Amino acid sequence: MSNSALILLAEDRDDDVLLIKRSFARANIPNPMLLVTNGEEAILYLKGEGKFADRSGYPLPALLLLDLKMPIVDGFEVLRWARQQSSLALLKILVLTSSESLRDVNEAYRLGANSFLVKPLDFENCVQLGRLIRDCWLKTDNPPVALRTDPQPVSCEEQEWARRFYRH
Repeated sequence: MSNSALILLAEDRDDDVLLIKRSFARANIPNPMLLVTNGEEAILYLKGEGKFADRSGYPLPALLLLDLKMPIVDGFEVLRWARQQSSLALLKILVLTSSESLRDVNEAYRLGANSFLVKPLDFENCVQLGRLIRDCWLKTDNPPVALRTDPQPVSCEEQEWARRFYRH
C-alpha cells in the first residue's frame, strides 16, 4: 500500500485524536489522515455525501480506524452499515477502542472488523501500536486487485475471489 493511502480516523475524543496523530508521526507513518468525530459523519464520509461529496478532497480511505463509543451513531452501527455496502467490501476496518470487553471484541468481528485493537493509555505504547498498524496494515499488506491503481487487467474471477476473501 502506498504512503499516500488515506487513513480515516473516526474518533470523538480530542485527547485520543491528539495521541493517535502524534504517535503515528513518531512511528513514521506518512499516510494522510482525515478525522470524523462521530458515526454519522463516518457514514456520510464513506457515502461521499454532504460536505464530503467532493471525492478529490475526501477520497475513499484505504484504512478506517474506528472507535466504538461515539455519539449519534456508534462504531458498531458504522461497521454494520459499511459491511452492507458492496462498494466498501474491501475497506480495511480496524476497531481502535478503549473497550476490552470480550462482548465488544466478538461483536466487532461478527460485524466484519478486520482487527480489534485496544487504545494504549500512554504515548510510547501508542507509538508501538502505530508501528504495528504501519507494518501490518499499511506497509506490507497488498490491496486487493479491485483497489489497485495499476492498469493490469483483472479477470472477473479474480475480482470475485478478492471480494469474498477480503470480506471476512
